[in-house]
Amino acid sequence: MRWGRLVALAVAAAGGLTGLAYGLFTSQSRRARVVIGVPDAPPLRADGIHGGGAGKPVRFAVVGDSMAAGLGVDDTAELPGVLLANGLSDETGRPVCLETYAVSGSTTRDLPAQVDRVLADPPDLVLVIIGANDVTTRMPVAVSAALLGVQVRRLRDAGVGVVVGTCPDLGSIQPIAQPLRSVAREWSLRLARAQRREVVWAGGVPVALGDLLAAEFTARHVDYFSRDRFHPSAAGYEAATSILLAPLCGVLDQP
Repeated sequence: MRWGRLVALAVAAAGGLTGLAYGLFTSQSRRARVVIGVPDAPPLRADGIHGGGAGKPVRFAVVGDSMAAGLGVDDTAELPGVLLANGLSDETGRPVCLETYAVSGSTTRDLPAQVDRVLADPPDLVLVIIGANDVTTRMPVAVSAALLGVQVRRLRDAGVGVVVGTCPDLGSIQPIAQPLRSVAREWSLRLARAQRREVVWAGGVPVALGDLLAAEFTARHVDYFSRDRFHPSAAGYEAATSILLAPLCGVLDQP
């Protein structure tokens, strides 16, 4: 997370700040950086066949940022991709082959390279989770959403089913103090709404992670966030995958 840029974002959103207010935002940003820190290792990986059943494996790919990759868990069984692969296998009665292309720290500008790799041998189904780093790098909402729409359309044109988990509500992250947290919330929710429009236009299925999960993550932040208090914990990822599984199954069932 680039918290210094989030401070500048707050200044722009507020139309300029007094020196005292700017100092407050800067202090909050510095405190958040210290509390969250830098990941000490890349996300775990568990690509390959998951679940049981018979028949040709469903090929399921995950693209996006650290939340898509599952940063924050200590066991591969807790990765969101693995949870969803097992859920898809239970629902379809077929094994599921998980392929992870998500890269921690990615913004929507990084999606084309990930999608290029996916399209080299298109899978049946793709989950995209992206947006949090777009907020902290101050990418304009309209630009970010439009870039996402282009990549969803590329996948759909190749016959791949696409579900997009839109930008999470950054206002649920406790190390970000007020009023900076309110700025982060407003920006991330604006991006999520714009992403939804672009994803629908491109033929994908959006899932509003912020709208559906923010209250629960705020109320249960001790349980739902990992040690860095920014990325989800195993329980947090389980909550997220519980609302992503049905849309993924629905897309897979489409002719």
